[in-house]
Amino acid sequence: MVKKKVGIIGATGMVGQRFATLLADHPWFEVVELAASPKSAGRTYEEVVSTRWAMSTPIPEKLKNMIIKDASADVDKIANNVDFVFCAVDMKKDEIKALEELYAKHECPVVSNNSAHRFTPDVPMIIPEINAQHAEIIPFQRKRLGTKRGFIAVKSNCSLQSYVPALYPLNKFGVKNVLVCTYQAISGAGKTFDTWPEMVDNVIPYIGGEEEKSEKEPLKIWGHIENGVIVNASSPNFTAQCIRVPVSDGHLAAVFVEFENKPSKDEVLEIWKVYKGRPQELNLPSAPKQFLHYFHEDNMPQTKLHRDLEGGMAISIGRLREDTQYDYKFICLSHNTLRGAAGGAVLMAELLCAEGYLD
Repeated sequence: MVKKKVGIIGATGMVGQRFATLLADHPWFEVVELAASPKSAGRTYEEVVSTRWAMSTPIPEKLKNMIIKDASADVDKIANNVDFVFCAVDMKKDEIKALEELYAKHECPVVSNNSAHRFTPDVPMIIPEINAQHAEIIPFQRKRLGTKRGFIAVKSNCSLQSYVPALYPLNKFGVKNVLVCTYQAISGAGKTFDTWPEMVDNVIPYIGGEEEKSEKEPLKIWGHIENGVIVNASSPNFTAQCIRVPVSDGHLAAVFVEFENKPSKDEVLEIWKVYKGRPQELNLPSAPKQFLHYFHEDNMPQTKLHRDLEGGMAISIGRLREDTQYDYKFICLSHNTLRGAAGGAVLMAELLCAEGYLD
């Protein structure tokens, strides 16, 4: 197949850097444009990011000498040279909304890591293995925007990627009430231990806006398309506490769940074992072969050991056991900048490409 030409909008931040590493040798996509703020525009990528490169692998050679464009001022130039863009900008929410719609109205599809459009009713918020069918809202969005190709699709919050994939396949038993406590890595704040020394030997029991996202976003993922919009589900009921912990990468979640019809432990384990989504059916390049991995050892999964499972795109689960107040409790883990951010967006783009939305 002929590779799709892509741009990375917000290429200099931590998620943008992750996009750069994932896309440098991607079999379907070729990076031809990088964009960031006006202060970075006109300089080479290496020049801008070399002193703050946060990835464990080097700056991709293919991108080092690429000249960064202005994400806002150069929309015309970028949109005319790409098939679609990934967006991971650090701006005010209203500014992000306007910028992403501007690219879409220039007939440039936007695959966004940002939260600004997550609750726009005709913008799909997709975890590819779970609600791939929500891409069917795109023609309705295009009608509203007045576009033929342009649209916006977003990924959900990074912390959801650990526990929602474990809960969603259990829908047949009526997932009723969920309590979740997430223990989130500092890279979720765009930080490293070098840039955030206050986090060493420390725990912060608050992450701004995170609990609201953790409680509300799953209901859109559980929702359905009706009359040209995505209607949020009324259940399950979610309550969450989100805590920042001194870990470089990987969000861990302690989950408590109550069902309408309580399954047996063996039923739950079997569902997790055999569950596959559309990415596995299509054999997409970034899709994990086994989406959900269950560990029977009492002390697993562990963040350091398992966050990179299947290229950081698999979900790790463990410690399933009955609870005194809920039906079951268990532990989940995902890599927050791979599955939870750039990797999840790349997988979503592969899905949209395979399903013909990027033609």
